[in-house]
Amino acid sequence: MADAGALVRGKAPDGSGFIRAGSGGPVLFIHGVGMDAKIWQPQIDMMRDRFDLVAIDMLGHGASPLPPQNAELSDFADQAIGLLDHLGLERVAVVGHSMGALVAQEIALRHPSRVGSLVCLNAVFRRPPELAHAVRERAAALGGPGDPSAIAATIARWFGNPIPPPLSDAAATARTALESVDPQGYARTYRLFAHADTAHVDRLGSLAVPALFMTGSDDRNSTPAMSAAMARLAPSGQCLVLNGEKHMMTIASPKEVTQHITAFLDEVANERTKAGPAFEAMEFRRALGSFLTGVTIVTTIDEAGDPRGFTANSFTSVSLEPPLVLVCIAKKALGHQAFSTSRGFAINILSEAQKAASGIFASKAADKFASVAWQSGRTGNPLIEGSVAVFDCAMEQLVDAGDHSILIGRVHDFTHNGAQPLGYCRGAYVTPGLSQEALAAAPPGTKVGAILENEGRVLFFEAADGACQLPAGRGLGAANDARSLRGKLAAKAIEADLGFLYAVWDDATDASRTHVYYRGTVDSPLSGDGQVRFVEIERIAELKIADPAVRSMLARYARERTEDTFGVYVGNEVEGEVRPLAKPAPSAPIHSGPIHSGQR
Repeated sequence: MADAGALVRGKAPDGSGFIRAGSGGPVLFIHGVGMDAKIWQPQIDMMRDRFDLVAIDMLGHGASPLPPQNAELSDFADQAIGLLDHLGLERVAVVGHSMGALVAQEIALRHPSRVGSLVCLNAVFRRPPELAHAVRERAAALGGPGDPSAIAATIARWFGNPIPPPLSDAAATARTALESVDPQGYARTYRLFAHADTAHVDRLGSLAVPALFMTGSDDRNSTPAMSAAMARLAPSGQCLVLNGEKHMMTIASPKEVTQHITAFLDEVANERTKAGPAFEAMEFRRALGSFLTGVTIVTTIDEAGDPRGFTANSFTSVSLEPPLVLVCIAKKALGHQAFSTSRGFAINILSEAQKAASGIFASKAADKFASVAWQSGRTGNPLIEGSVAVFDCAMEQLVDAGDHSILIGRVHDFTHNGAQPLGYCRGAYVTPGLSQEALAAAPPGTKVGAILENEGRVLFFEAADGACQLPAGRGLGAANDARSLRGKLAAKAIEADLGFLYAVWDDATDASRTHVYYRGTVDSPLSGDGQVRFVEIERIAELKIADPAVRSMLARYARERTEDTFGVYVGNEVEGEVRPLAKPAPSAPIHSGPIHSGQR
C-alpha cells in the first residue's frame, strides 16, 4: 500500500512505467491512445486520500516499451496484470478511458478474479460504418513524429474549434501528451484501437463484475448509444451520460467525472458490505423451478432479415390498457443481441403437441425454424402454427434486470384456441390434463365424460325425446370399446382432445360409482349425424338435461367460461366444493420470474 502523502513514479521489471499514490482500496487507471499516466493527475489529486491509485503507461506510451507490431488487446491486458503482480495487488477496481476502457474490459474478461469493479469512460463499441471508416482512415494516414496537422485535428475533434476558453488548459494538457508520445507506439496502438470496437461484442454478456459505462452527450466517437449498448449486455452494467461533455471529459470536467467514479466505487463497496451469504446458484434455480409455468417460443426478425427464436417460460401479462406483455431473455443467450435491438417480437404459447419444438428452440440448432410451420404476422414477426395462443408485439420497452433483459411488448394482434398448453416444472415438461394412463386404471364402473368445446359451442348427443347428454361412457377405454368414452366418440367419428379435469363426484345412490368429467376441444365442426348437436354456451341452460348433477356442472361451466376462471368440483352429486385451479390476487395479475430463457 502506498504512502498517502507520496507520489511514486516507477517501472515494473518489464519496463512498464507507472505512477502510484494514496492509500485505501486499490484502483488501476488506464489512459487512452496518445496520452500517458500523467493524464490522470486530476483524479489522483482528488482520490488519493481514500484510494491506493496506480496509473499505468500503456505499451508504446510514456515510459513503457513498444507493443508488438500487430498488437492485440491481450498484450495490453497482460502488461497491466504484470504490473499488478509486481505491486502485489490481487484485486483492483479498473478505470479505463477510450482505448484504456477496451483494455480494462479485456482484463476483466480474461482475469475476472483480479477485477472487483469496472469503470469505462468514453468507450467505443460497434462503431457505425461511417464512423468506423473514418477512424480506420485516420489510422492508415498517420504521419511522422508529432505531425502538427494530425494533432490539431485531434484537438479540434476533442475540444472544439475554436477551443472554448474554459477548456484551454485541458486542451494544452492533451496537446503536450500527443506531441511527446512515441510515434511508433502511437501508430501501433491506434491501428488496434481502430479495429477493436467489436472485440467484446460476444463477450460482454459474461462480464462478471459491476461495470459503469460513462460518456458525454456530445462525444461523437464514443457515443451515448455505445455506452448504453454495453450496459445492456453487461450483467451488472450501468450507463451514465454527462450532459454537454465530449471525449476528453476526464480532464475537461475532472471534478464531475471523478465524483461519479468514486460514487460508483462506493456503491459497489456498500453492496458487498450489505450482501449476506451468496445464494447457491443451482439450489436457487431449483427453487424457482418449483413454480409451474407454461412454455413459449419467442420469435423476431434480426437485422439480416432472418427469423430468430428461443424457448422461454418467463412470460406474463403486464397491462390490459394498453395491452402489454413481457418475456425475459438471458443476456448470455445467442439471440440476445437480435432481441434487445429488435423493433418487435412474437410470443407463441406452446401446446402439448409442441414439446419437440420447445426443445429445438432451446438448443443451438443451426436452423430452428426448419422444424416448425410458421408465417409472418402483422408486424413481420414469425408466428408458429399450432400454438395455443400467439401475441404479436411491438417493442415497448427494454429493461435491464441482472443477468436477463426484460422485453415488454405492446400487443398489436393475437389469436388463441382451445388446445391444451404445455407446462414446465422442476426441469421437466408437464401436461396440465389429467394423465390418461392413470384414468385407464380406474375401476370399470367409473363414468367418464367430457365437455367438448368448439368456437364457443359445446358438443351434445341428442336423444329422440329431445333430451341432451354430454359424451360419456364406462371408463376412458379405447376406440374399439363401444361402452367407453373413446368408443362412443369414435362411433360418431368425433376426434376430440381431452385436457383439464373439470369435475369428480360420487354417485349418491351407489358410492362405488364415480363420475369424472374433462374439459376438452373438438378441432372442427361435425356433420352427418343428426344426434350430434353443437349448442352455444349461453344457451345450455335452455336444454333438457335429465341428470341434475350434470345440469348443475354445466351451469358452473357456463359461468366460469365467461369469467375464464375454472375450478375442479370434488364431492358427490348432492354436496361438494369447487377447488380453484389458481387463486389470483384480487387486483393484480400473477407474475412469474425468469427460470429459463433461451438457455435450457
